[in-house]
Amino acid sequence: MLALQTTPPSIHLITRQNPRRDGLDHLQTPSSDTLSVIAVVSPKAAKMFKKDISSAPKQKLKSSVQRALRQSLLTSYPLLNPYIDEVMPKKASLEQMKLPDRCSLYVCEQEPLFFQADSPTLLPHLKLVHRFPQAFPTIRIDRGAIRFVLSGATLMAPGLTSPGGRLPQPRDGDEGPDEEGHWSREMEKGEPVVIMAEGKTEACAVGFLVAGTKEVKDKGKGPVVEDAHFLGDGLWRLVLD
Repeated sequence: MLALQTTPPSIHLITRQNPRRDGLDHLQTPSSDTLSVIAVVSPKAAKMFKKDISSAPKQKLKSSVQRALRQSLLTSYPLLNPYIDEVMPKKASLEQMKLPDRCSLYVCEQEPLFFQADSPTLLPHLKLVHRFPQAFPTIRIDRGAIRFVLSGATLMAPGLTSPGGRLPQPRDGDEGPDEEGHWSREMEKGEPVVIMAEGKTEACAVGFLVAGTKEVKDKGKGPVVEDAHFLGDGLWRLVLD
């Protein structure tokens, strides 16, 4: 089970009985289940979406800016390459919505795509991850960690190294498919990562590694992921007018 870290460090980045309205019904568990840009994201930025946020006017981006964003995404997320024309059609209009705390959300045809939280780093919105789950690197937490993810807590190693968790285990050298068919490689401290959950089919959070995956497997303890965006948070609930 993952523990809650009350004072997470700064992160150095390289690059149902009744349906719930917040989209968390498929993640409910019994109460007994107990790279190209360097930037720094503060704990405040990582926690900003815990509160509700209001929609704001959107600004259409110039074609040159759209091309630059597209290239940045392909550099940071190589697995996105087969899907990039669906994510950002060349003739579609990409818009920017400025949110509190120097955060920007990028929207295409009323679909949230990526956001920037107090840094140049582009992170995928979970709704985009759900549309293209194979386009982003993932790790998996055990069932007991789900409630911590949904509170925005810093995730600790035991929830990833337990039998229900999964860290990268490439079978062919440093990069390749793992036993479950996920394209896998060891990841470094500071890289963005998508968090899956044991027994669930859709991702529940996006965050940053505060320790490399090989180090986590070797040590088996300590903080591993700082949440930036999770199911049911303010960014998930944001209504795009």
